[in-house]
Amino acid sequence: MNPFGRLLRSSGPQMPLGTWILSASPLVAEAAGCAGFDWGVIDMEHSPLDVAGVTALLQAVGNTRMVPVVRVPVNEPVVVKRVLDAGATTVMFPMVQDAAQAAAAVAATRYPPEGCRGVVGMSRATRFGTDADALAQANRTVGVIVQVETAAALASIEGIAAVPGVDAVFVGPADLAADMGHGGSAALHPKVLEAMTAAAERCAALGRPVGTVGNTPREVAQLRAAGFGFVALGSDLGLFVRGARTELAALRGQPAGDEVHTLQGGTVTTP
Repeated sequence: MNPFGRLLRSSGPQMPLGTWILSASPLVAEAAGCAGFDWGVIDMEHSPLDVAGVTALLQAVGNTRMVPVVRVPVNEPVVVKRVLDAGATTVMFPMVQDAAQAAAAVAATRYPPEGCRGVVGMSRATRFGTDADALAQANRTVGVIVQVETAAALASIEGIAAVPGVDAVFVGPADLAADMGHGGSAALHPKVLEAMTAAAERCAALGRPVGTVGNTPREVAQLRAAGFGFVALGSDLGLFVRGARTELAALRGQPAGDEVHTLQGGTVTTP
């Protein structure tokens, strides 16, 4: 079974909590896993990561219990092939707009005849050729998470979620808020939360896991109450900067000032 899917199934009433890895640092990624996060998104879309960097982060996270999810920068078969060969077991696809794009994402993760993933025997994913079953099992063990991040995508969410091979849907609040005309604020706009809640309900009706990201513990709890089954808490950089600013303000006897929040790979500063 796919490790991320196993995590979702084994969590029971305790929602699995994740975070975004934006630092591109293996050491910080490993520390996030040691801190106790259940899953973490190794982000290629909004961080300076190449495939070699992804490999190093996967190796680092492999020393912890944190389940890695690799977000590719684009829904493109060559990019997907390379991160899978590097050892990614679950891939997140940004900005999926319709069922056809979701189907293309799934196809990029599957070997023929089910998809278009290129075949190689000597890779980290096959333990460098020593795992005799790796190629035969790959189509059943790779996970796919698709992101819906616009109002148009939300309108098509049933069709997207129903595509065979889509294991979970992830609603991106930052891009959705911008698309709805409510960008630029760290707090969830009520209209955006309303749209996200409806999306979570529609995915639940299909039996499809749905996740998102929140800035603070309070916001994560709010999103959980809205029906989201797995939620990320900010990012490694956001948590560091917010914590550092709070401690510095306390030592200087000053208000904490601006709060730094992370919304799905983008950092927003609010007064």
